[in-house]
Parts: sequence; C-alpha cells; structure tokens
Amino acid sequence: QVQFVESGGGLAQPGGSLRLSCVASGFSVDLYAIGWFRQAPGKEREAVACMSINSNFKTYEDAVKGRSTISRDDAKNTVYLEMSSLKAEDTAVYYCATGLDRYCSDHLSAYTYWGQGTQVTVSS
Repeated sequence: QVQFVESGGGLAQPGGSLRLSCVASGFSVDLYAIGWFRQAPGKEREAVACMSINSNFKTYEDAVKGRSTISRDDAKNTVYLEMSSLKAEDTAVYYCATGLDRYCSDHLSAYTYWGQGTQVTVSS
C-alpha cells in the first residue's frame, strides 16, 4: 500500500528556512518520480518541485526556484524539500505525491498517491 507521511511544517519567520520530510512506504522512492505540491487557502494546488527517478533531474516552480532544494535519502525512503528565504506567500499546506511513473509530470492528475500534507505558515 503506497503511503506518504509528511512532516516538518510549522510556523516560520519571513526570511527563514525549513526542511519538509516525506517518508514513503509501500514502494521505493528511488524507483519513481516524487513531487512536492502546495495549496494555499482559496487557491488551487500547485506543483513546487519534483525529482525524477534520475535524482539529477529536478524541476522547480518559478516562485521557489533558487531558494528550494528537493532531495532524496534512499536508505530512509524519504524525500525532502528544503526552502529558504521564506515569504508570506509560501504559506500553504505542502504535500508529496507520486504517480508511480519514472518521470515528473506537469499534470497534477498524473499524481495518484498523496500524503496528508503538512502546514507551513510564514509570519512574523
């Protein structure tokens, strides 16, 4: 059974940083693309970052590019999202997901397994 458990969210200061974790079970994260997504209140869910089966291939949404890093620890079967220079507009629930495909997709509908999400609030 494919499952994700996200953690690491909370209250962060503007300009601060955090690291979100996504622990997977039921499959190996090194065999499939894993994406991070977020959904702010009143907004649609959007992609933040994705890592394909080749961990050297990573994509980032423009708003987080240059201040975010997606990474993977195969031994822990965990995917991380590190974000720095946090802004109020980063406030959202963050999710990890997979479509059990080797490559990242631009379409949210391709991602069929989702975690429960972790809340990130950026505020002073």
